[in-house]
Amino acid sequence: MSDFWNGKRVLVTGHTGFKGSWLSIWLNRLGADVAGIALTPDTDPALFDQLGVEALVDHMIGDIRDADLVARCVAEVQPDVVFHLAAQPLVIESYETPLETWQTNVMGSAHVMQAIRQLPDRCAVVMVTTDKVYENLEDGKPYDEQHPLGGHDPYSASKAAMEIAVSSWRRSFLSGTDIRMASARAGNVIGGGDWASNRILPDIVRALRLGKPIEVRNPNAVRPWQHVLEPLAGYLALAERLWVSDNPVYQSGFNFGPDPKDARPVRDVVTEALRNWPGRWVDASSEDAVHEAGFLSLDLAKSEALLGVKPRWSFEQTIEKTVSWYRAVGEGQSAVDVSKAQLLEFGGL
Repeated sequence: MSDFWNGKRVLVTGHTGFKGSWLSIWLNRLGADVAGIALTPDTDPALFDQLGVEALVDHMIGDIRDADLVARCVAEVQPDVVFHLAAQPLVIESYETPLETWQTNVMGSAHVMQAIRQLPDRCAVVMVTTDKVYENLEDGKPYDEQHPLGGHDPYSASKAAMEIAVSSWRRSFLSGTDIRMASARAGNVIGGGDWASNRILPDIVRALRLGKPIEVRNPNAVRPWQHVLEPLAGYLALAERLWVSDNPVYQSGFNFGPDPKDARPVRDVVTEALRNWPGRWVDASSEDAVHEAGFLSLDLAKSEALLGVKPRWSFEQTIEKTVSWYRAVGEGQSAVDVSKAQLLEFGGL
């Protein structure tokens, strides 16, 4: 990484979450002055606590659905760079709380963008959405950034709506200003320290720790699996390019994911995990389950050509690094030490 980040004021929304915690420690190690606004962690344990993120950032608790609070936060921080990660990020939960999902992912994001409009100086803004913003045709093809937006479940649809809002704000309010905004669409992110419910790697770890079989609800679903450091490297590269370049080509949507050949079914994730941590799994699929996409893959040509971002770890390395993090921390090693070691291995420091 370049020395660009040293001394930069950076605001991370959602810094108490899985990706936000990893991003916060990475930025801290790069010398950035980091502030964060988010809800309190909603898992126990929480990576935010395991990494001691609160001591590394200007930590603010708040809900992005509160427009006045967001405006005060942005005005106080006066950020050079904003990474907007705060979201309701789970497909299954979106079926249970659809209104809250839309309020957070669409209106919460609008509150962040509206507050950023008031900044007087240059600011690079990365609005994080998801690979699920695309209208999924289940046709076995990787989707590039020109593929139509859509969404079957409330989560995917809310993130597609967020993409439309980002485009609208950029064209309606930011043209001709020094605020540069792009969106980042990442594949299925895994890595050490994710403790959320209804996510495959945390489910695997919880089962293995208890000596129980892993219940896999959708073994044939194909996803673009990537280690959490992969998209974060993309976000950092995109923000830096937004800051230094006036070229409007960077103020657009970017895919970040693994090599398309590493879009693999869930059963491969489980099988590879069990090579690193012995156990067994059972098929827990049900005809009554809520709809989840069967196939999803991303075309990475744009991010490779314009940002020079390419996947660093293979599917097998990604699973190994993830499982080894949980095993090492479970055996008493410091989450901080294990995470820093993986950042070094990745080449992020």
